[in-house]
Amino acid sequence: MAAEDEDLLLERQLCFALSVASRSVVGAYRPVLEKLGLTHPQYLVMLALWEHSPRTVREISEALLLEPATVTPLLKRLEDAGLVTRTRQPGNGRALDVALTPRGAALRQQALVVPETMMSRLGITREEAEELHGSMMRLIAAAQASRTADSLP
Repeated sequence: MAAEDEDLLLERQLCFALSVASRSVVGAYRPVLEKLGLTHPQYLVMLALWEHSPRTVREISEALLLEPATVTPLLKRLEDAGLVTRTRQPGNGRALDVALTPRGAALRQQALVVPETMMSRLGITREEAEELHGSMMRLIAAAQASRTADSLP
């Protein structure tokens, strides 16, 4: 088979490998996060808030590289669970501040086991996880730069 033809094999597609890896890894997180009462997207929001709270919806959206319309329902469910509060910013009725409740802040202590648990479940070392993370962050940056270049006149 010619090299150009091999380039179109499903097994050689980066997009395929990334898609399957993403679904598989998120699926492996599911039982671990269920013990915390969180879904994977909710966990990502909580990670952002454990780093810095309060944050605006826009700041959380930017940190997670998600649209505010995607983040808002997650915040509503986290608020319903008693983990965060959402309040309008004084003087800016359109901006919402999102803050951890004492219960949400305390959940961080329970979440400390998640990274080690996941490395064990996935059979990777901390160094391998850091290497994978670095590779993924470079891919994300390149993909975002490509999208930005495509949108320029």
